[in-house]
Amino acid sequence: MSTSAQRSEVVETARSYYNSDDADNFYFHIWGGEDIHIGLYERADEPIADASRRTVERMSQLLPDLEQHSRVLDLGAGYGGSMRFLARRFGCRCVALNLSEVENERNRQISSRQGLDELIEVIDGDFAHLPYDDEHFDVVWSQDAILHSDDRGRVCAEAARVLKPGGHLIFTDPMQADDAPVDKLKPIYDRLHLDSLASPGFYRQALAELGMELVTFEDHGGQLPRHYDRVRRELVENQDSLIARGVSREYIERMKVGLQHWIDGGHKGYLAWGMFLFRKAK
Repeated sequence: MSTSAQRSEVVETARSYYNSDDADNFYFHIWGGEDIHIGLYERADEPIADASRRTVERMSQLLPDLEQHSRVLDLGAGYGGSMRFLARRFGCRCVALNLSEVENERNRQISSRQGLDELIEVIDGDFAHLPYDDEHFDVVWSQDAILHSDDRGRVCAEAARVLKPGGHLIFTDPMQADDAPVDKLKPIYDRLHLDSLASPGFYRQALAELGMELVTFEDHGGQLPRHYDRVRRELVENQDSLIARGVSREYIERMKVGLQHWIDGGHKGYLAWGMFLFRKAK
């Protein structure tokens, strides 16, 4: 388990943000509840939670041989909805690793209420410093979390290290397009306290160098601006109820601006998003 001394300033900033009452209330009540990641939408007005759960379902379909004896590690697990889905559907043993102690406590409570706590272990931790031996997991899973690291190469290396030979890494991440004009993305970088996002080309190269074979990349780039637009509209419609829960007006206004940057970048083709599946060489 990583300590505060090991975590970078960028990672500590993300941890503090997701532990805040403002962020916890926004993500849990607006973004999608159990699943706080980008969804696969069939229509523009679809509930965020339904589209987000469809992402989980599609990712699980891409994974071969997921079964009761599989061991799955989720990097940046948020409120743990994905691991509850896998545990319920396949009976596999899951670890939900996440920086935010606030989100992790919600995760534990929900898993307990749903009778899944014996299959799901929730860990306070940093995915750049995984507290597991080599070749420990059959699957490493992540959704829209790796962007928060300022050392994504290390995160990839840690994921590859803890995978068994023949195991699979499956993940999504909001990325910049391979040919994106980086000067146009500065508002997004600044909001994340970063100087870049990863790109599809970065992940292909970094993971190939670690002995990971690309099985597939499903390009769903059009879903990124659709999702952020859907979240922004939900925020605007429900801002009074968020304020009643104690969320600050300043946070809401900043979030509206930040979401619009993602929407604009997605529509202009500067951003990318999709599902990567890699297999570790045997």
